[in-house]
Formats: sequence, structure tokens, C-alpha cells
Amino acid sequence: MQMDEISNPITVYGPVHADAAASVAREMGTPLLLLSAAGAAASMGPAWFLALIRQTQERFPEADFQGALDCEAYAGYALAALRQGVKIIIYNGPAFDAIADIASQTGALVLRARPESLDARVAEASGSLEDAIRKTLSSRGPSESGTPEK
Repeated sequence: MQMDEISNPITVYGPVHADAAASVAREMGTPLLLLSAAGAAASMGPAWFLALIRQTQERFPEADFQGALDCEAYAGYALAALRQGVKIIIYNGPAFDAIADIASQTGALVLRARPESLDARVAEASGSLEDAIRKTLSSRGPSESGTPEK
């Protein structure tokens, strides 16, 4: 898994948002990155996030997407996420190099910062979530995802 494989980030807060994003991505044949809320590793936890991603994959097996769990600067949550099998985490703490080394040994990826993304909660409050996702996915190509430097 490489940085250039991360496309079209959308911040999701639960199954309604994840399902909407996966459905539109499947419909458009576009890859997608489902981002957790900022700091979700500390509030919801890795098990919740993995369940969200797994259930979304079960409902939309044809959709091409990955999930990234935001651990902020919490090394313990980052390590717990990796231990539980999260394949992409966002971690910006002082132990970045050590966390990235551990992640690479498990086939996971660590991002230093959140990519710019469509916030599903904001999009939902502004009107049609699906239309906002469609607009976002059609306006970005795979190489225009705003992914940060590793």
C-alpha cells in the first residue's frame, strides 16, 4: 500500500456516512478513503472503526475503498490500532518514526497528517450527502486526493 493509492478522502462518523460514500464510489467506479473523525482512536477506538469498515465492505463488496483511523498524537492508540489490524493510521506524535517502523512490519501505513477531505457531517447538513460525495469524487482524480507527505 503506497501513498499514491490513497484517493478521495471522505470523513465519516458512522455507518450512514460510510454506506453513502461506498455506494457512490461503487456507482462511479472510483477509489475512496474513509477517514475517521479527528482523534477517533481515542474516542471510538480501533475495534469500532474496524467493525465500521468491515460492515461497509460486507454491504458494498464491489466498492474500492480503504479506511484510515486518526490517532492524533497518541502513540498508545496508534499502537493499539496497528495491533488490532488497522492498515492506515494518522499519527502526528513525537514517536512517528518508531510507529511508522512498526506499521511497515505489519504492512500498514502511517500518515503524518489528515488529508483534506469532504466532511460527511457538514455535507449532510448542507443538503444531499450523496450529491456532495458525487461532486467531490467527480472533481478529484486519483492523483488529486490531497494526501500529505509520509
